Amino acid sequence: MKSGFFRSFDGLSAIRVSSRGALFLCAGAALLLSACNRSTSVTFTGETMGTTYTVKVSRLPKDVDADQLREEIDRRLIEINQLMSNYQADSELSRLNDFNDPEWMSVSAEMVFVLERAREVSEATGGGFDVTVGPVVRLWNFGPGREMGDRVPSDAEIEAMKEQVGFEKIELRLDPPEVRKLRPDLEIDLSAVAKGFAVDEIEDLLLSHAVVDYMVEIGGEVQTGGWNDRGEPWNIAIEAPIAEIRQIHRVVPLTKMGMATSGDYRNFYEIDGQRYSHIIDPRSGHPVRHNLVSVTVLHPSCAIADAWATALLVLGPEEGFEVADGQRLAVLFIMRTEDGFETRETTRFTEVLQQMPDTNEE
Repeated sequence: MKSGFFRSFDGLSAIRVSSRGALFLCAGAALLLSACNRSTSVTFTGETMGTTYTVKVSRLPKDVDADQLREEIDRRLIEINQLMSNYQADSELSRLNDFNDPEWMSVSAEMVFVLERAREVSEATGGGFDVTVGPVVRLWNFGPGREMGDRVPSDAEIEAMKEQVGFEKIELRLDPPEVRKLRPDLEIDLSAVAKGFAVDEIEDLLLSHAVVDYMVEIGGEVQTGGWNDRGEPWNIAIEAPIAEIRQIHRVVPLTKMGMATSGDYRNFYEIDGQRYSHIIDPRSGHPVRHNLVSVTVLHPSCAIADAWATALLVLGPEEGFEVADGQRLAVLFIMRTEDGFETRETTRFTEVLQQMPDTNEE
């Protein structure tokens, strides 16, 4: 689960995204056109994937109808949710999770694409990222259901549940697109990558209509292109990892770049003075215990940024930084210390921001 704060400083609206996906706008209409139609900017908002979405276009082409564009956006988001939701009983993912046959199951090309991206991150992190970890997450009283109550599971329970976990228990085939589960009780949860994928898909939809100046956000995951109303990059805020208040930690200018943030400071509980985070390490089956509290990843693909943000948060400040630097990923790490917070950024993160243009020079 992601927790983050998103705010775009382009003069249209300010948005806050909590770990539950709450979104607040300075104007609440689903379709917002600029005052008196003095410009071609437009903002769409709505609900999707258990959270909210915002699409901003600073310059809408004259031949593109805003109402029709919004209908297409909503339709595509409904299609993706129907594929990848683990809350909808009739979604493709739910049917895959319920599929107990040892044979191949036909799925969409989108499903195989997302699972392949998840596999790549899983392999690069030695299993630190795993979309099959859901049963262990539930064992620790996180995720849907929360049936266990506030208690710490035993080592025996954890080890038994880990038998159901492991990306190596999934086989993928691209042509035709099919999936085979090597354990019938294997469960897949795409919440750490599906929103980023949906963001990328909406970006593709906008580009198909020659919309080049846009910002797309779903549940805190962001993709940007072109320029805001002032001809500048989109300025996106990263939230300070403080549970009690909303505060900006840093603002980054982005264009032609996606961004995803994962944090452990919204969703946790305490038992006998011990804090238990919802970020579960699939390798150990236990909540992470390190001091890394927030990871922000910049990448041209928001789906990849989404997966890596969760993966690096699992790995922690030392291993995560080493892997991120080795993979040439643009990442900002925020660690909790006795004196507050300490930040560290990869070389690639510094390079990406240095390469961002100040204004549109065309």
